[in-house]
This record gives sequence, structure tokens and C-alpha cells, in this order.
Amino acid sequence: MNRPIIRLYGLVAALFALLIAFTSRWTIFEASSLREDPLNRRTLLRQERIDRGEIVAADGTVLARSVRGAEGVYQRTYPTGELFAAPIGYDFLQPEDLGSTGLERYRNKKLSGEEATTNLQGVLDQLQGKEPVGDKVITTLVPAAQRAASAALGEHDGAVVALEPRSGAVEAMVSKPSYDPNALSSPARRREQEREEHEINGAPPTKSSVNRVTQYGYAPGSTFKIVTATAAFDTGAYTPESMVEGPDGLLVSGVPLHNDNDASFAGVTLTYALAHSINTVWAQVAEHVGKATLGRYMERFGFDRKPRLDYPADEMSASGEHEGEAIVAPTSPLVDVGRLGIGQDKLQVTPLQMAEVAAAVADGGKLMVPHLTSRIVDAEGATVQRISPRVQSVVMKPSTAGEVRTMMEAVVNEGTGTAAQIPGIQVAGKTGTAQTQYGDAINNVWFIAFAPAADPRVALAVTLQAVPGEGATYAAPVARAVIESLLRPAP
Repeated sequence: MNRPIIRLYGLVAALFALLIAFTSRWTIFEASSLREDPLNRRTLLRQERIDRGEIVAADGTVLARSVRGAEGVYQRTYPTGELFAAPIGYDFLQPEDLGSTGLERYRNKKLSGEEATTNLQGVLDQLQGKEPVGDKVITTLVPAAQRAASAALGEHDGAVVALEPRSGAVEAMVSKPSYDPNALSSPARRREQEREEHEINGAPPTKSSVNRVTQYGYAPGSTFKIVTATAAFDTGAYTPESMVEGPDGLLVSGVPLHNDNDASFAGVTLTYALAHSINTVWAQVAEHVGKATLGRYMERFGFDRKPRLDYPADEMSASGEHEGEAIVAPTSPLVDVGRLGIGQDKLQVTPLQMAEVAAAVADGGKLMVPHLTSRIVDAEGATVQRISPRVQSVVMKPSTAGEVRTMMEAVVNEGTGTAAQIPGIQVAGKTGTAQTQYGDAINNVWFIAFAPAADPRVALAVTLQAVPGEGATYAAPVARAVIESLLRPAP
């Protein structure tokens, strides 16, 4: 074979390899980015003809389904309306390529059948002209608890999230004000809902797509004292019976700190100080424990980073000390550790984070990864993925968890949390009140809890915004209603 023929053969081989490389780039290696490109109208049109999988609650209640309309185009519908909007979100290609949020977005590849196109059966189906069928997502959500949380919040702005502490399963997730995802399918109804999401004549919005369980954050008030107590006991710096003075007006970082009703306490145990939420006692404990140690336990609880929930990352916020939009390390000179230790300073937390605090104590010191998905089932009913419980971190020793649990029981039995008492069920909890408008006593209030205390099956966090009272009055009864719905379900 002469050299010109060899060179020609080499050129043809190189061109063929180049052709294979470029076609493989879009069909294999970068197919995902091409499909997700918002300018790719072909993908959007194809997705409209996909029978997207259902999303269902733990008891089989349908939370989202696709309905086939004219010309084979499917439309997403949400049978429960506003009730599950926070965890489920929405998925609408029309109108105006609205997009998707929540679990709809996080589990999109399974729901749309997109992952099936990468396996052998999926390729064979495409060759036969069959459209992919989405998998069903079975969630951990319990409708009875969701309804109880929504009803107990009433017309108040706020949020509730309940976890199964031993597995991390999210059993309830309610955010108010909420919205009806069905309204987004109509341009006119969507515009009306958008108007309701903004203040009108000074009135607060009546609709909102913000998930207050996972987004932004609020000062947690005295619920954060559970974190401070954990650090204090687990390091051996204190015990529940340690005696500490609680004078009103104590200088903390050079500024007087006050107790409720300006009360002073002449030497009390830390158990009593938690039950009655004495600020100056816990500020001293936090200062003695120190920034580095408190910061280390905050990290174990999951602070300073976004939660590991199966939910879109950009729809979740990290909890911690904030300077503007940035997280500030607890060791920063900007941090007043005394006020941090009682849930003040620049601390902003989400209800999900505070529910994780309660869940870690409830589960003997282990924090489980929270999850909304139980399992995923294909069109033939076979389970293709099961979400198993996973340990996120070991926050504290079991003995420490037992000490903190006993103190949280005292909060409910004889302290600020008596409104959460349930006959026959021992509740362990902690109230929190963060003042936002001192003149008219308008507060953001909290309650975190778990029950039954000795054998926990639910851990939760409740927060209400802009109420004229305290966590004991407003948040504790909401927690009680949700706990009862899970532990004493209606027949």
C-alpha cells in the first residue's frame, strides 16, 4: 500500500473519529445540559407529552398527578390545593415556561421518566416510538399531621415541620401564607395570585410561594438554649444541677441583658433556668463555654450550611449568625457569644434546623439526614429506589441527650411550656420568643419539642411571626395539635 493511500485512510479515519466525538457530545456526554437548556424548545415540547409520575403521601393520598388533555398534552394538577404546596411545589411548562419548585423539581428526572431513557429498555422504547412514563414518588408526608398543622396555624404567618427522629422522615411541612399551585396553570389566575403575594394598601400578603420551613430564617429566641445546654453538658463544663446566679440587667458584652419581667434569680440550677428560660443564666453559660466550643456543637447540629434535605438547594437557607446575606462564623469578633447562646445577636434559623435540634436530642444524640421521599416506584409497580435512614452526625453523647431531655420535660411539666401538655403523653419541649417590635410587644415565637419523651416518635418545630404574645401562648398549642395528630390519629 503506497503512502498517499495510507495518508488518505488516516484522514478518513480521523474525520470519522471527529464525527463520532461531536455526535456523542450532544447525544451522550452533554445530553443532560442540552435537555436542561431553557432555549431548547424541542425538549419542552417533548416533556409536555410525558405522563409525569404521581407524587403521593405516605397513606397513598395523591398530591400531584398529570392529566392528559387535548392533542396528547399533559397538565399537572394538585388535588390538595394549598395544603401540600410547601413540600411538593409545582411543575408547569406553560404558561410562560413557569418551571418547577419543591419536590417536583428535585425529583424531576424520576418523575419525568428521563432516567429511564439511559437504560436499555428506555432506548428500546424510544426506537419503538414510545414516550417515557414517569416514576411515582411516595413521600413520607402524613396528611393528618399536615391538616392539623395547617389548622392550628390558622391565619397566622408561620411554619411547622415535624420529623420522625429515628429516620429523619419529614411527616409534616406547612408554610403560611401558602398558595394554590393549580392557580399557576392559568395566566389570569397566576396574575391574581401574584397580586396577592404583594402588600396591597399596607396589608400583608395573603399568598406566598416562599417556604418558611426551609428559606430565610428568624431569630430562634430561647429555643437555642438547647444548643447551649448540649455544649455545656457534653463537654463537662456544667451539669443540669449546676448552680448559676441570674441577676437582671447583667452586663453581657458591655450591654445590660434583661430577664422576662426584669426578674432576678439568686442562684438556681440549670434545669430550673431552662424550665423558666432565664436569659442571664444561659448567657453566662455561653460565655463560659466559649465561641469555639459552641460553634463546634452548632456545626454538629447542622448550622452554617444548608440542610441535606431532598429539596432544591436554592430553595433552602443555611442557619447561623448572619451579617447581611453572609454566614458569620461563631468565632468571629462580630459575634456576641452571650447573646448567641440565648438565640439573639445576629442569629437567623429556619424551622427545619430547629426541628433537627429537637430530633437529635430525641434520638439519643444522633442527627439523621432529613428526607421527604420514602421510595420511588416505576410504572409496573416495582420499587426502583428506597430512601434508607442515614446518620448525618453524632451531636452528643447519649448521656447528654438524656440530661437535656429531662430538662425539656421540666419545661413542659412546670415551666414555660405547660400549654403543650398532653394527658398520657410526656412531651419534652422548649419555648422561644424573639421581640421584633418592642413598643407594641410584637414577637416572633417558637416551640420545639419531641414526644413521647422516653420513646420519641415525633420531633418538631413551630414558629409564628408577628404575634402579640409569647411562644408559650401561640406556638406550644400548635405543637400539641400536631403531636396528637401523629400519636393519637383519628379513627
